[in-house]
Amino acid sequence: MNEPRPTSTSSKPRMSRRLVPMTGRDPDEHGRTSSPLELLFDLTFVVAVGTAASQFAEMVAEAHAGQAVIAFVLAMFAISVAWISFSWFASAFATDDWLYRVMTMLQMVGVVVFSLGLPAMFHSVEEGGHLELRAMVVGYVVMRIAMVLQWWRAARQSPSFHDACMANIRWTLIVQACWIVVAFVHMPIAVVFVAFGVLGALELALPVLTQGSAGGTPWHPHHVAERYGLFAIIVLGEGVVGTVASSSDLLGGEDGTQWAWNAIAVVVAGVGLTFGMWWMYFLTPFGDILVHRRERGYLFGYGHIPLFIGVAAAGAGLHVAGLYLEHHAEISGTAVVLALALPVGLYTLMIYLLHTLLLSTADRLHLLLVSLTIAVLLTAVLLAIAGVSPAVCLLVIMLAPFVTVIGYETVGHRHQRRMLEGLAATAQGGTP
Repeated sequence: MNEPRPTSTSSKPRMSRRLVPMTGRDPDEHGRTSSPLELLFDLTFVVAVGTAASQFAEMVAEAHAGQAVIAFVLAMFAISVAWISFSWFASAFATDDWLYRVMTMLQMVGVVVFSLGLPAMFHSVEEGGHLELRAMVVGYVVMRIAMVLQWWRAARQSPSFHDACMANIRWTLIVQACWIVVAFVHMPIAVVFVAFGVLGALELALPVLTQGSAGGTPWHPHHVAERYGLFAIIVLGEGVVGTVASSSDLLGGEDGTQWAWNAIAVVVAGVGLTFGMWWMYFLTPFGDILVHRRERGYLFGYGHIPLFIGVAAAGAGLHVAGLYLEHHAEISGTAVVLALALPVGLYTLMIYLLHTLLLSTADRLHLLLVSLTIAVLLTAVLLAIAGVSPAVCLLVIMLAPFVTVIGYETVGHRHQRRMLEGLAATAQGGTP
């Protein structure tokens, strides 16, 4: 997508007592990185993701896996969309002056309110009969209205992007009004779920509805890629949280120094799996790809939602394993292993799918690595079915992301370099 250039080139903004005109950032700005404000904003989402993952783990451990998946997907979808909305706007228009900071603080308040509403939503899904969304929707609408105010400021101060900004305002207000109706008007639960699906689709369609004909916004490829990488790290932190939650009650002795085999296995598997998934994500230079494939920005942005769901669910899966090993779960060992293997499999598939779609190039090596990864995960499940201890199965699952890591660190990096060189050559040649 070719968007108009900013009317003035904005250098890296600094906190100012005066308002900085929101004219649009330079999408080619050298050395653009995430600001301290963006990092602080991300921390509020740690609470939201952590709450959703904890509720998910407890429901799975209580043998309510179906309801847990539904509630978790609803929560992570809303969390991801709200974070994505802020991050892409910030990449294009961040000024970091006092008014921008105040509006960001308002969004952070919305995140906290949203997080406080998550337990009630999970409980309502578990009980059935209705879907309790009121507190969640209040927090979500606060976040989105703060974004409307940001868009309004950009519309006034950036004539080049006025149409795109106003379109965002109109559609965001329409969707938020509908969310309020769904949350506060009593409806049959089937109708609520249908409405959630329709409104969710509208949320995903907003960039198409608002920027398809209006010209887009001046987002920065490397900045956007860095923002997603940092959010992936935050979500990966759930793996560490899950590891601690899984192993803390497995320590013996009054001072916690007598480590049982299960505790050692959970710690090694949890840290190893989290580290492997982190390494696997950063094998792909998303920023370099987006430089040449700006038109794939939408695919990159929203294609990360199932990836984030997989990462957070893997952290929750480690928590489920801990509950099982502490004899606080009502599910079988096989179900415990599946609770971790399935999210890791989803994460792996999304990494390769994004790589393939963004580069428009398939690779036989990728098929081999994906197949081997699935084989590792399947082995862990089969071992669980055969009665092998879940702790051993966790160690097997830990190996899954390292299939890709080893593959890329040995031969895969050469395949990827050729793909990137071909992409750059195509871009220089002017071929779309």
